[in-house]
Amino acid sequence: MRFLEPWNIVYLVGYVVYFGTRAVYGRRTKAEKKSLRRVDALEKVLLSAMVPAIIVLPFLYLFTPLLSFADYRLPPVVPWIGVATMAASLWLFWRSHADLGQNWSVSLEMRENHTLVEYGVYRYVRHPMYASIWLWALAQGMLLENWLAGWSVVPAFAAMYFLRTPREERMMCEAFGDEYRRYMRRTGRLFPRLWADSHVAADDRAKATSAGDTDARAKDSHTS
Repeated sequence: MRFLEPWNIVYLVGYVVYFGTRAVYGRRTKAEKKSLRRVDALEKVLLSAMVPAIIVLPFLYLFTPLLSFADYRLPPVVPWIGVATMAASLWLFWRSHADLGQNWSVSLEMRENHTLVEYGVYRYVRHPMYASIWLWALAQGMLLENWLAGWSVVPAFAAMYFLRTPREERMMCEAFGDEYRRYMRRTGRLFPRLWADSHVAADDRAKATSAGDTDARAKDSHTS
């Protein structure tokens, strides 16, 4: 049976860890009240498009011969790279959920008492969870030797990422205003933007100095 092949077993173990992580944090946040929800038709389409790519096609490949026409063989080193990529994906996926805590939701939603998380992996990257899913998409392609089961997740998630991310960031700007805009200047979407830390810190120091000078002038004016 195909699902008993070593790399496919690795994929299934990762799959269990991936969805187990999501289930645990989904239960923890289920009771949280929502203050804002933007699950429109586009959001539903984007979420629905992920189901065939990440659930239906991989399982058809693993447990039936229906997709055998799209099979191919990879160089032996590629699945090992896929294992390392999957491990990185799962760690980042878990860490993103852990850092977000009660602020996490599967769709475009804001919780009551929603806070802007700027620590952990979110200190450097605004969307580490999306980064983890990109890594998962690559790992899936390197472990499942089938064009449809392995790589269909890439275009499906690309559509979600490029269409949803701007909408999500607009929602955060509306909720947190300049605080989130400053956070955007300091971080990258998927990769750390370390050079921005000193730039933003310099801006903060300049503002603090300016505020201090203003206070000093006001004090001098008052005492004179």
